[in-house]
Amino acid sequence: MGDAGGERYSFTGEHYTLTDSPALPKPAQAKPPVLIGGLGKRRTPELAARYADEFNLPFVDLDTTRAQFARVREACGAVDRDPASLTWSNALVVCVGADEAEIARRAAAIGREVDELRANGLAGTPSEVVDRLGAFAEAGSQRAYLQVLDLGDLDHLRLIAAEVLPHV
Repeated sequence: MGDAGGERYSFTGEHYTLTDSPALPKPAQAKPPVLIGGLGKRRTPELAARYADEFNLPFVDLDTTRAQFARVREACGAVDRDPASLTWSNALVVCVGADEAEIARRAAAIGREVDELRANGLAGTPSEVVDRLGAFAEAGSQRAYLQVLDLGDLDHLRLIAAEVLPHV
């Protein structure tokens, strides 16, 4: 393989051979960040406490967020890791509208119910969504990944950019 400094790289495989290739581009960070997420009650928190740079919860409500974040903090204590060394995040479906009719239209377009999205995601008017993000922040979330399911609705993205983003 390549030299110890990682400046050149050689490889001989079944279909391809590289000889003395530059080992570029170099990574922007010392190591790739490790993101671990999920709802496992024992193994997931243990793995996150030992190895993660970020802990993420996918598409869950506030109560689940609080409970799972608590499990991960407890697992951090068991391995003598400061929980503040982790980034805490949620992935949430977003459905924002200027009024109830627009919210309902956008929810229908992605095959979801407004009440379910309000309970398990970010649905509502811009101010409701800002408040909801604040509630996740109070539960310990430092980052939110917003899943936009209707990629053709550019007005939705404009509304989020103009009316939600400046307030979070």
